Amino acid sequence: MWVRVLGSAAGGGFPQWNCGCPACRAVRDGSRPSRPRTQSSIAVSADYRRWFLVNASPDIRAQIESCPALHPREARETPLEAVLLTDAELDHTLGLLLLREGGSIELHATPAVRETLYDGTSLLRTLSAYCAVDWRPVVDDVDVPLADGISYRAFDVPTTKRTRWGTESEQGRVVGYRLTDERSGRAAVYLPAVQELTPAVREQLDDCACLLVDGTCWYDDELVRLGAGGKTAHEMGHLPVGGPGGSLEQLAPLPIERKIYVHINNTNPILLEDAPERRIVEEHGMEVAMDGLEVRI
Repeated sequence: MWVRVLGSAAGGGFPQWNCGCPACRAVRDGSRPSRPRTQSSIAVSADYRRWFLVNASPDIRAQIESCPALHPREARETPLEAVLLTDAELDHTLGLLLLREGGSIELHATPAVRETLYDGTSLLRTLSAYCAVDWRPVVDDVDVPLADGISYRAFDVPTTKRTRWGTESEQGRVVGYRLTDERSGRAAVYLPAVQELTPAVREQLDDCACLLVDGTCWYDDELVRLGAGGKTAHEMGHLPVGGPGGSLEQLAPLPIERKIYVHINNTNPILLEDAPERRIVEEHGMEVAMDGLEVRI
């Protein structure tokens, strides 16, 4: 099974168009080693021919063009089979509108996510006017076959973050995915948003070969201290990487072959390759994703 990181940044990308934080300035002027990144999404395949997207970012067109395996082989033929959604955030769903030329989209999402996209943002109402949407309800802790020996299991990711529109249901607002190659039994977990590594969430990490995990902020008050926002990472639904109780401290000891930070906010210093925080991550055996990173599971 292949997992390709299409986009490794959080919402807004890196640099973010309206941000002049130290990291965004550095990547623009080249004053420190860093690389631009698009918004968070991955693609998964068992045979390198049929692919499944997990989230569809606003940058999906550029992400597809950057990956030859995702290019059409004949007129109007696409290797993209379906889209799996972790939540209803705009930076994970706006790309669905850019896939409308495909004629139909097989969309895996929880009822809570579908409700928000249909009655809240109205994104699915708009999309349905252009193409058919084949909704496949996502249910927690159920193994769902995709194709060629790949299956997924969604698991609920508890969060106190409130939705802007639509449902306020606690269940299914945010999920992670455990993707398994049934031929080998090896699995990857995609967890781009997590507020707390609860025992139930940690259980889903058992025996996985690769973990792609939320790396939004290094500091909990990162946006506040930079004057880039008024909420902490926790209030936005994310566990910070650094500090006591941070994800690095909790995840570094786990016996997982590859542990990779994704969904990295433009303010996070780990995006700067010479930053002390980046060195700390790497010294603890974890990685910082970049666009185009490919992992064979």
